[in-house]
Amino acid sequence: MTSQPDLLYSEAEDDLRAAVRSLLADRCDAAAVLTRAESDTPYDPALWASLATDMGLAGLLVPEKLGGQGATHREAAVVLEELGRSVAPTPYLTGAVVAAETLLGCHAETAETAENPASPEAAAVAELLGALAGGRTVVALAVPLSAAPGTHVPRAVRAADGSLGGRITAVADAAAAKVLLVPAEDGLYAVETGEPGVTVESLTPLDLTRPLATVVLGGARARRLAGSADAPVRRGLLAGAGLLASEQLGLAEWCLEETVRYTRDRKQFNRPVGSFQALKHRMAQLWLEVVSARAAARNAADALATGSPDAPLAVAVAQTYCSRVAVRAAEECVQLHGGIGMTWEHPAHLYLKRAKSDSIALGAPGRHTEAVAELVGLPAPQ
Repeated sequence: MTSQPDLLYSEAEDDLRAAVRSLLADRCDAAAVLTRAESDTPYDPALWASLATDMGLAGLLVPEKLGGQGATHREAAVVLEELGRSVAPTPYLTGAVVAAETLLGCHAETAETAENPASPEAAAVAELLGALAGGRTVVALAVPLSAAPGTHVPRAVRAADGSLGGRITAVADAAAAKVLLVPAEDGLYAVETGEPGVTVESLTPLDLTRPLATVVLGGARARRLAGSADAPVRRGLLAGAGLLASEQLGLAEWCLEETVRYTRDRKQFNRPVGSFQALKHRMAQLWLEVVSARAAARNAADALATGSPDAPLAVAVAQTYCSRVAVRAAEECVQLHGGIGMTWEHPAHLYLKRAKSDSIALGAPGRHTEAVAELVGLPAPQ
């Protein structure tokens, strides 16, 4: 019998939210994000250092004995809510969540299978986890951003001399990463992006705040981390998809709040446009959807934090629902702002592009709907 999920925020989580929101308000307002999005370096290294190192957020999911904070997915979800509210261009989801969970999956595997706890694989995993948790390096999992939990991902080919070859497209945050976690047919490997034989070709994504790149491996040197990539990659993608729902929640909350504020201040015929019944109904309906999205996102975060056997179902439900709510909230934000919502200077387009990009990240809503049906044994219509 599974325990009831705790959907409420603790006092510590509220304090964490306040600290992250304060930092982002000072260092990552809409003007700063727009400026970065138009540059060749969308990430602000100083901002990432403050988040990852000074506040210790990069190591939230990493146990203290491995150099992290020893927190849970609930705290990481709060951070992602705030990053979603500001569409902050940081490699948090890909690094501190997906890559960290993948490495923790490797650590669990080596701890179970290695007769010698100081094996090269275990030592390499522990070293990478410590560097990631301390904010000393950025790590990314080299799979397409669209890869869903439980699906087959592209794999590199390992040559006789131990080097890796292959081409992986649409890898999120590969351009910012110093180390790539590369799945291969015979295991998971760590590849440094600065090594010969590694080429990271930047792409032009819809969402400029989350850069994509094609990773080309041509005889790249690699360190083996695990004998099989399946379980670690599945763990990383599952955690990423579950906590992506919290980013989508934060984005939807900002869009709703900004739309309410604008329609309250904007006047037409000597009345606030938000007082018109048609707009009231649209915003009330959106509020209901955002509240429901919060419940779904919190349920997924709590299931991951407690190691619930229902975590895959909670994640699939959260992604099925939150993806659509985030897109709808962003679309309403653009439309109800009228002409100003269509301009480049207003940040609404950043939220719409992030929402659209997130809706296909780590599995499209349709893929997660299929996962829900499979997990509960609901046959598809014939």
